[in-house]
Amino acid sequence: MVKHFDDFMFCNRVSTYGDLIFLSLYFLINNYRLMNTIVSPSFLSADFLHLSDEIAMINQSDADWFHLDVMDGSFVPNISFGFPIIKQIKKESKKPLDVHLMIQNPDLYIEEFHKAGADILTVHYEACIHLNRTINQIKSMGMKAGVAVNPHTPVENLQDIIQDVDMILIMSVNPGYGGQKFIKNTYEKLDRLNKITKQLNCTPLIQVDGGVDQSNAANLKKHGVNVLVAGSYVFNSDDPKNNIHFLKSMQ
Repeated sequence: MVKHFDDFMFCNRVSTYGDLIFLSLYFLINNYRLMNTIVSPSFLSADFLHLSDEIAMINQSDADWFHLDVMDGSFVPNISFGFPIIKQIKKESKKPLDVHLMIQNPDLYIEEFHKAGADILTVHYEACIHLNRTINQIKSMGMKAGVAVNPHTPVENLQDIIQDVDMILIMSVNPGYGGQKFIKNTYEKLDRLNKITKQLNCTPLIQVDGGVDQSNAANLKKHGVNVLVAGSYVFNSDDPKNNIHFLKSMQ
């Protein structure tokens, strides 16, 4: 992971809105242990008839990122949205875009997701034949790189790549649909992941996506999770800002 401002060439550059977004992302990635949990609401559960209102709500809330799930109907049994929606969200967002690709052959589209506005790009271990090459391609374009694993995939499979990524995403439901029930053996999986990162002396962000709500958020944090993705818990709530605040401030 990058440790110094010079690596991002920030000197005399933080003068535009885009620079401020990138600076915010830098601090979130590199100083998260001094901060509260990062909250990344999943737009898979948003009201797309009122997308601008949903974006404004996240901008005004305690949320840190916008989590955007891209599905192709092949890697997962559902289709969500693509470049046009991401570009529109980017125009109105005041926070980094955390883009999660649940697609086959993600290498073919990395440049397009960069152009669409992705700040963090996460690919699935199960979808990448040459994962190291994919990660390097993402980082070469200035994005932060994440790797996701499905519930059945052992975290031990990541040992040879974990030092090269900025974030590990643990799926706590089978990917493809929102509103699913949290898989409880996720906690044991997180413990194994934390053991690996300690052994390798690396500190990627650890993100969990699927069934996150008030019943498990605190426990996830105790198991080393830095980034909580919540969809239904936020967007299906009568008071989404309050639910975001709870995830952000809980101990």
